Amino acid sequence: MSEQLRVAVVGAGPAGIYAADILSKTDLDVSIDLFERLPAPYGLVRYGVAPDHPRIKQIIVALYKVLQRGDIRLIGNVDYGTDLTLDDLREHYDAVIFSTGAIRDAELPIPGIDLPGSYGAADFVSWYDGHPDVPREWPLEAQKVAVLGNGNVALDVARILAKHVDDLMPTEIPANVEAGLRRNPVTDVHVFGRRGPAQVKFSPLELRELGHVPDVDIVVYPEDFDFDEGSEEAIRSSNQTKQVVKTLTDWTLRDPSELTASRRIHLHFLHRPAEILGTDRVTGIRTERTELVGDGTVRNTGRFEEFEVQAVYRAVGYFGSPLRDIPFDDVAGVIPNDGGRVLDDHGRHISGLYATGWIKRGPVGLIGHTKSDARETIENLVEDVESRGDAARTATVRDPEAILDKLASAGVPYTTWHGWEVLDAHERALGEAVGRERIKVVPREEMTDISRSALV
Repeated sequence: MSEQLRVAVVGAGPAGIYAADILSKTDLDVSIDLFERLPAPYGLVRYGVAPDHPRIKQIIVALYKVLQRGDIRLIGNVDYGTDLTLDDLREHYDAVIFSTGAIRDAELPIPGIDLPGSYGAADFVSWYDGHPDVPREWPLEAQKVAVLGNGNVALDVARILAKHVDDLMPTEIPANVEAGLRRNPVTDVHVFGRRGPAQVKFSPLELRELGHVPDVDIVVYPEDFDFDEGSEEAIRSSNQTKQVVKTLTDWTLRDPSELTASRRIHLHFLHRPAEILGTDRVTGIRTERTELVGDGTVRNTGRFEEFEVQAVYRAVGYFGSPLRDIPFDDVAGVIPNDGGRVLDDHGRHISGLYATGWIKRGPVGLIGHTKSDARETIENLVEDVESRGDAARTATVRDPEAILDKLASAGVPYTTWHGWEVLDAHERALGEAVGRERIKVVPREEMTDISRSALV
């Protein structure tokens, strides 16, 4: 009888948890360790979803049920490349699946993008979501702000900036985020998109919710509304696009005299960000008007407009980060792979190495795509293992406790699933004391100490 297959999954967000879950339900006799860089699991569902979207966070309930079963071992607060190397994983595991996601902001190469007052949306999201590895303070000093992008992250950033903090208090925002937002002097947030209303990537629900934020008006501009044949086809063929366009169009019909809120979110379409203005810091943004060309794409017109703003947030997408000793595509921001099989510089599969999630396919798609993506990777892993037989069992150290001993001897304060349950209960108790569901613990050391108290 073959020895039990030992597999490490690096990254405990949805992609990693789904991959581990699918693998655990195959016919393979397998032992799975799920490594996470942070002391808490769930990745961008915990640290990338706006706190006032609890419905999206219900994904955590499904992920919790997977890990709570106990057949997948969570090992948190372990940083691949620092606390464990590829050689370490090769020594203890027969296969390694990388599911580290994409957490960096994609670049936007325009003049002035590096001025003080210009920020990546991913960093801001990490701050308001209480990520332990970002500064506790955020410079909320601008009255007028530009947000670049026409996706849900852009809407999240605009909404959190414009929303009054008292309306966020039922959520899990940490105390430092509450304090920062209370000092926020913003009055106007301008959201710029390069294409037209039928090409935005907003979800209908997120967009409709934007129109119901207390004391925040949504301002749209009729001159930004244009629909070519490509736009009309998108509206006909997609119910989601139809709903989004209807919501946006309805806003153009409102009487301007009804716009009396103290804060405003301005939605601009057919504006290409061309330059961030300022010398020592951001003082404005210059955009170039674009026009639809018939198929839903746009071309530049050479007509420019300027807007006074004191801060700019780019929300033009996420980008993957390279991993030590693993091939990386610097253009696409992914690990080169074929169906999840990691490829070397010559396009050959590196035996025993796999990828799934955004680090595999790029930061596109929803949770459903993540599941199907993980399934493809696991199917290929199983095929490889079955075709190689005993030769697929390459780990030289097969005792499951050996990896924990190695971490402990190196002084790595790793955390466990039981430790997460202790931390989870602690955060819920903090919230319950003030009538909220949860208040996040932010400092990594405090998270780790609470979690590791379960080991005593």
